[in-house]
Parts: sequence; C-alpha cells; structure tokens
Amino acid sequence: MTTIFQRLPRQQRVRAAAAALFLALAWPGVANPAPTFLEIVLDQATIVKIPAGIATIVIGNPLIADVSIQSGGMMVVTGKGFGMTNIVALDRGGNVVMDRMVQVVGPRDNIVVVYRGGTRESYSCAPMCERRITLGDSTEYFESTIAQTGTRNARAQGGQQTAPAAR
Repeated sequence: MTTIFQRLPRQQRVRAAAAALFLALAWPGVANPAPTFLEIVLDQATIVKIPAGIATIVIGNPLIADVSIQSGGMMVVTGKGFGMTNIVALDRGGNVVMDRMVQVVGPRDNIVVVYRGGTRESYSCAPMCERRITLGDSTEYFESTIAQTGTRNARAQGGQQTAPAAR
C-alpha cells in the first residue's frame, strides 16, 4: 500500500518534508517547547515564582548558581560563578515540575577591566572608578581587594570605635 506522500515526485517529497519540519520546529506547542532560560548577573539575585507542591530543588552546578526557597511560592536565585547550569524542581512523587536553564553572566554596565601584562584588574565605574572583586582578576589584585573588603566589613559589624575619654 502506497501513501499519497510516496506517490509525489522526489523533489516535492523533499519540499513537503522540509515544510513539515519547519512547522514542527516553528509552531508553538507542536514540537518541544523552547527551554526557559534565566539570565543572572554574577553576584546578583533574581526572584523566580515556583509552582506549588515543590518538595525538592536540584541545582546542576552549585558553583554557578545558588537557590534559596522563600514563602509564597518564591525562590531567590543568586549568580555565584560564570557559566550555565540548570535548576530542577521535583514534587513529592519525584516528578519534574520545573526545569530551567540558568546562565550567569558578568556585569555589562559601568565595568572597566584593566590588563597590565599578564594581570587583570576590574573596576566599577559609576560614576567614580572603585576596585571590584571579579572572577578572573589576577590573584594578587583579587586577594588584596578581598582582604580590604573583609577588614572593612569586620569593622562595620564590630560597631563604630570610640575615642578614649579625655582626662
């Protein structure tokens, strides 16, 4: 038994197959839906609404993104390192309720990167340029900036130091 498709000349069959493939890929809901991407800037957080009934959240690579579940069906996704990973949410039965790709990118605004030979330094310039801790900076610059930031934060948490009383 031959089908109508088989009775067509070869060139028309190729065109019909190409048209069917195009429609399957382009028509919404016919083929696999396009994956949902979430783009997050490194060291920034984004709030995402999650479906009800989530029992487990799995992060493909926790060095790239981190998740914190909040009340009201929300989760906070924070960019931890450059790259792409995914977040999968499962219900109590182990069924996939949500699967989202997460891409962590570098900041695009007001960043100046200075290369000096083999070293790299990053500055946040909004409006004045200040040191910035960025993955990929040279080790000496990165460690120096981290140490200064740590010292500043420790002093801020310790409270304001008072001058000794006058005698």
